Order: sequence, then C-alpha cells, then structure tokens
Amino acid sequence: MSDFNEKIDELKNTKDSTSEFDQNDITQNKGMTILAYLSWLVLIPLFAAKESKFARFHCNQGIVLAIAEAIIWVTFGILSCIPYVGWIFSIINSLLSVVCVVFAVLGIVNVAKGKAKELPIVGKFKILK
Repeated sequence: MSDFNEKIDELKNTKDSTSEFDQNDITQNKGMTILAYLSWLVLIPLFAAKESKFARFHCNQGIVLAIAEAIIWVTFGILSCIPYVGWIFSIINSLLSVVCVVFAVLGIVNVAKGKAKELPIVGKFKILK
C-alpha cells in the first residue's frame, strides 16, 4: 500500500512555474483560461488571449488533455466492440475518462488559484510554444 501512496505522491508532484508569469497576466486572463480545460472550448482562450503566456500555458495542457481524451474515446470505443472481451475495454474506457475529468478539474483549480502547475502525465507534453 505504501508503494501505491508513493506513486500517487509522485504524480501530484509536478512542476510549478507560476513565478515565471506576470501577475497582471494571470489576473486578467483567469476567467477565460478556465475554458482551456473544457475539451475543445480550449480554442476560445487560445485565440482570444493569444498574447497571454498564462493562457497559452493552460491552453497547451488543455489541448493535450483533449487529444488524450479523443484517443482514449476512439481506441477503447473500437476495442469495446470485440465480442466476449469488449466489456473489459469499456470498463477501462470509463476509468480513463474519469481520470481525464479529474485532470480537467485539477487544471481548473490551478487556474482559479492563479497557478501555472503542470498536470500529472499530460503536463509534460508541449504542443504550444
């Protein structure tokens, strides 16, 4: 059980780069940046706040999360059609969907707190510069 707790702690311990961002940028773009974690609504802050480093940071994470969700949905949607074992893939799909929702909530909480903290797993991927 202690190994499991260590893995959870390791997942929660992600890079916090809030100090690299302008506090005015964070304050001005907080509300819109929350949309970055609501699947494809990420496009709104991406284009409406394109000059904001804070918004771009969270848009990057939102895009990676949305792509991961789409890959999970398509892959496990197809695999769940396999006779006799498809139900296993349906369960995995459901569990991974819950993980994606948890990550989205974590991202929204970080935005609301004005933090630029990477999400576990998906936060390491950079699509936007």
